[in-house]
Amino acid sequence: PPGIPQKPFDSTLTWFEKNCLSDDCAADLRLHGKLLLSGPHLALGGVKNISLNLTISNAGDDAYDTNIYLNFSREVHYINFLQREEKGISCELVQLDFLKCSVGFPFMRAQTKYHLSVLFDTSHLSGENETLLFLVHARSANPEHENKLHDNTLELSIPLVHEVDTTLTGVVNPSSFVYGNSIEASRFVQLEDLECNFQPLNFTFQVINNGPSRLLASTVDIRLPNRLVANGADMFHIIDTQVSRGNCTWQRNPTPCTIPQDKESLFHTIFAFFTKSGRKVLDCDRPGRACLTISCSLGSQPKEEAMSIDVQMLLNTEILTRDSSSVIQFVTRGHVQVDHRSLEVSSGLPEDISLVFEALHSQEPRGYVVGWIIAISLLVGILIFLLLAVLLWKMGFFRRRYREIIEAEKNRNDSDESWDWVQKSQ
Repeated sequence: PPGIPQKPFDSTLTWFEKNCLSDDCAADLRLHGKLLLSGPHLALGGVKNISLNLTISNAGDDAYDTNIYLNFSREVHYINFLQREEKGISCELVQLDFLKCSVGFPFMRAQTKYHLSVLFDTSHLSGENETLLFLVHARSANPEHENKLHDNTLELSIPLVHEVDTTLTGVVNPSSFVYGNSIEASRFVQLEDLECNFQPLNFTFQVINNGPSRLLASTVDIRLPNRLVANGADMFHIIDTQVSRGNCTWQRNPTPCTIPQDKESLFHTIFAFFTKSGRKVLDCDRPGRACLTISCSLGSQPKEEAMSIDVQMLLNTEILTRDSSSVIQFVTRGHVQVDHRSLEVSSGLPEDISLVFEALHSQEPRGYVVGWIIAISLLVGILIFLLLAVLLWKMGFFRRRYREIIEAEKNRNDSDESWDWVQKSQ
């Protein structure tokens, strides 16, 4: 604390010097104080004001020219002070980070106690320091015994925390597409010197900081199911990523164009076509699923600001055509995690997101499969016709007993003529 300034009442000072300094009129100043906060820390940007409550008492002789000195950060601003009763307390801002409060000038009587509250503006705290510190010291012109000086000083501090409430949103375009051998190649993308047909996909994620503090840094992890089977080829090839403030990293696909070899028989292919139905779901949350992870590091983000992540990638449709499902559903997962210097205060908004897009098979077989299906169908039809013909022949459908029918008809006619002659003779 600075030295004691010159006193305005010279007569009082002369009396004090003559009668008290020689007789050792020792004062006994005692300081108590606390910071008024609703929680164990101060949320940067969320708490605008802070109150420092101080109590000073004198358990010794009358203390002449008693002052309380407050040192604090230049990032907080002194607003005003309040005293419980009108007891002659006045405060003066000597410097931007130094406050001097005079208590009961000229004398602070023995066995008296004073209460005051000092209000500070904390809306401009940057958070570079992890704590907000207040140094408080009480001093008077009286001598004071060394063993009683320990309670003349207070050190009050409060942790500074960046309280944030983040949420993650996103969209994928297109949300569905059709693939298959009957789809024109112009609807897909082909890379230079590569034979594969690629389906372009665009992902857009947004990290929103709902405050109340600035988000110093965050990390967004995006996971995509990258294989149809565990030992299969990778399907995705990332073209580019764009981040508002930050960068993304991922494991690159060294062979983006992989065309699986047909190792199945013709009859198995035809059977797979007729049984091609149902939905296959590829989700990274399921065990044993190989996934592509994109990790994006984001920079500082003010309150109520959104930061975007754009991912452009290609999906190798050649791998999809070898699958027996009519619909393949891809579930992409995203998660945002804040920096260790920030505290996530959840208000029900999700920090995770799942995006779903579907690959729909055209349900049309390859040309040679169509030919074989027609040939086999004709062959089966002929075999069924021959089988029915043999069965009918065995059942006698094609046998006609014409001789027996003619003889029976002749006998019936002879019998009718004989009957007519008998009747005429009578």
